[in-house]
Amino acid sequence: MKQHHSDIHTFAAVYALSALDGSEREAFGDHLQHCDECRQEVAGFEATAARLAVAAAQVPPASMKQRTMSAIEAVRQLPPRVPVAVTTSLAGRLRRKVVPLALAASLAAGASFAGLAAWQYQETADSQQQARQVQRQLDAVSTVLSAPDARAVHGRATNGALTSVVASERQNKAVFTATGLPTPAPGTTYQLWLDHEGTMRPAGLIRTDGTVLVDGNPSDATAVGLTLEPSEGSSQPTTTPLLLMTLPA
Repeated sequence: MKQHHSDIHTFAAVYALSALDGSEREAFGDHLQHCDECRQEVAGFEATAARLAVAAAQVPPASMKQRTMSAIEAVRQLPPRVPVAVTTSLAGRLRRKVVPLALAASLAAGASFAGLAAWQYQETADSQQQARQVQRQLDAVSTVLSAPDARAVHGRATNGALTSVVASERQNKAVFTATGLPTPAPGTTYQLWLDHEGTMRPAGLIRTDGTVLVDGNPSDATAVGLTLEPSEGSSQPTTTPLLLMTLPA
């Protein structure tokens, strides 16, 4: 993959997570009025953010409200924050540094306050493991989406699903997004593939609409494929590809 100038289509994920500044958000909002693919992609990222947030949430214990209200009385009131002026050039540098954190925070923001607070009280090993897995997913996806050299391509599978791949040569990773995937038949799932000079290598599963990190090394791959496979996945494609999309160069 070769590095190119920024493409406005790559802003879909950042726009969906409210991580663009005012002028960029306004410009991309204007672009959305004329781009069906970007509207579909934004919807997919928003749905993925909600699902990831729900995965991290926990049902709060019944006694939590009373404990929280009691604790409020003992919390010291903080003084108001005074905004600090920042020069344009410095603001730009700071924004580039905090975009990965902003993306991860935005993805997690869909969880309710009660769910997040209960998560802090949850002490079981299963919940802790789930939290770590969700955080790793957020970090991996946001790192690719916010990479300075991120490039995107868009396609449509034969079953009608709209798809996108965002790849970063610097990160040596790629992210796959699908919107409008029909529900697979019982016992089957969608599987991703990386095409290495005609050799198809497994690259992860995607069971429904959303965004996933592509497994494997995309640097020497030429395309991403999508097939319908048994629910546990396959070592080689067993069905005709629904999609074979050239990786962004």
